[in-house]
Amino acid sequence: MSKGKRRRALDKAPEPQPIRSRALDAFSNVLARLGAGTPNLLEGTEYSLQRMSRDFNTLNALYRESWIVRRIIDVIPADMLKNWITITSGLDPDVEKRLSLTLRRTQLIDKIKRGMQWGRLYGGALGVMLVKHQGYDLSQPLQLDWIMPGDFAGLLIFDRWNGVNPSSELIEDISDPDYGFPKYYTVTDPAGGGSVKIHHSRVVRFTGNTLPFWEEIAEMQWGASVVESIFDELRKRDNVSWNIAQLTFMANIRVLKMQDLGQLLAATDNESQAELLRTLEAQNMLLNNMGMQVMDAADGLETHQYTFGGLADCYQQFIMDISGAAEIPVTRLFGRSPSGLNATGESDLQNYYDMIAEKQESYLRPILNKVLPPFIISTLGSLPDDFDFEFDPVAEPTDKERADLAKCGTDNVVAAYNAGLISQRTALKELKQQSERTGVWTNITDEDIERASDSVEPPGEMGGMFGGEEPIEPQASASVRQVKSADAAFWSEADDFNSHHSPENGRFCEADGVGGGAERTNNLQESKKNGTISTKETIAPEWFIKQNRPLLMNAEIKQLGHVRWISKHVFDRMWERGINAEEIKDTIKNGERAVDNQYGGYIYSSNGIKVCVTKSGGLKTVINKSTQNFKTSLGAIFLEAKNAKKTN
Repeated sequence: MSKGKRRRALDKAPEPQPIRSRALDAFSNVLARLGAGTPNLLEGTEYSLQRMSRDFNTLNALYRESWIVRRIIDVIPADMLKNWITITSGLDPDVEKRLSLTLRRTQLIDKIKRGMQWGRLYGGALGVMLVKHQGYDLSQPLQLDWIMPGDFAGLLIFDRWNGVNPSSELIEDISDPDYGFPKYYTVTDPAGGGSVKIHHSRVVRFTGNTLPFWEEIAEMQWGASVVESIFDELRKRDNVSWNIAQLTFMANIRVLKMQDLGQLLAATDNESQAELLRTLEAQNMLLNNMGMQVMDAADGLETHQYTFGGLADCYQQFIMDISGAAEIPVTRLFGRSPSGLNATGESDLQNYYDMIAEKQESYLRPILNKVLPPFIISTLGSLPDDFDFEFDPVAEPTDKERADLAKCGTDNVVAAYNAGLISQRTALKELKQQSERTGVWTNITDEDIERASDSVEPPGEMGGMFGGEEPIEPQASASVRQVKSADAAFWSEADDFNSHHSPENGRFCEADGVGGGAERTNNLQESKKNGTISTKETIAPEWFIKQNRPLLMNAEIKQLGHVRWISKHVFDRMWERGINAEEIKDTIKNGERAVDNQYGGYIYSSNGIKVCVTKSGGLKTVINKSTQNFKTSLGAIFLEAKNAKKTN
């Protein structure tokens, strides 16, 4: 047969059909009676579907009478809402205060917590949003555009058995977050018998444990009670606890052995037996530590004590099982301290907090996404375009942990900036973002971020901008200078640094740059201890700094860009030496540039003024001729004074 005929024959042949058969893959040892299909106790185990969520009376009894069930129901909702949320839309403090007041007035947090509790207990609950001026026909959708200030009045909570009936008509809009859930809910008043049809946009659903599709249909679109998954473990724990309590009555048993007691009871009449019983009761009543027991020589008295060894470990294991079923650590559910060597319980609590955070995102966020818009519109009048929120952490860090976190975060940002990896604006954004967790850098405003440079600078030092030390002034403008004192009082004047010498007390006084007269500060005074003269730095007033900072910020620097930051030291030197901002701007723009070998960066010189600039564009200090040659000038003054004295 040719290849073409063979190919056509194969094409016409029917395709082989798959053979369906049951695959048995399980361990089995018939002789040892082990594994599947063998007659042993394990193979007799069966799991039946109870659907305990429908047992309303049992759930009520457990919640009212079992403290463990109550804590299991209440603890997780309370922790999920413990620290509430933070709205990330950049609201003003007064606006946040208004939201807080409305939150307390409507008791919204408490109503949401109650809905979550009934949802966990019964498997489902419904919260109806109460909005004024839109309550005449609740079957119509809620219109957010129609909400006026003060219209939102909170939530009305119903559990699934409180006359709530979901409709069979489901939401068909795939863009709706509630797609696939009932479109309407009918709430019936159990007392009056009246019913109200409510549109799904006006309600929020609280469910318990999620169920597969067919089980969800069987529960009328609700979930399952969380008690279902813990009920078996709860019964084990309760039975063990009751048995341990019963054993305490058997802790000490006294036994009286009487010779021929059987023959005595068989041979005597009822009156004699009653008399024997009364005698034993009287002896038992009189028996105590200080009393005396009288018996026949052949009789005997014994005591039997029960030991409780191992019961504590057994009971602890049942506690662990119920804690695992409830997803709550023993330290949180039972209020017990961790047991064991070096046990702190931190890992258990961390796992629990991670679980709470996961439930907040998957369960609580959809609820708040539906409740918060009408709440905020009713309070503020409109919903911010960038409205969003984040859950505050359940665990509050200690002051030490917060301080360590702030230091670590700040060091990382500073290191990245100094390495030339990020811009100044990015650094400020990172620090402000950390302030929500650390409480540090909260005073960085959006205006500060906008004014900061967005260009990445070469590697350098951030200097004093982020709380570091003030840049060191070069040696040429050192603030402490020492010369030998004159032999007698004198008065002279030096035009290069505008100073006065007082003839009354022999002290050398430097002008502060503001004016002359008695009010001038004695910045240079003679030392009584070593006969030297020293200066005290003159501090620039706040108004002077505020006036000159805008004039110097972003000023052009020759071959380096623009001014990024300014040391306070610069303003002090400007105030002390009478240098104005225009002189500094002209110096750094047009002056001669030289490398600062001592402190790094560059020195710009022009018209007798020198400005030290860092590679990152920061102004460190200002130097002029008079301060640069301070020692020489001061020595000349003394020499001139001595010559004048000798001449006179």
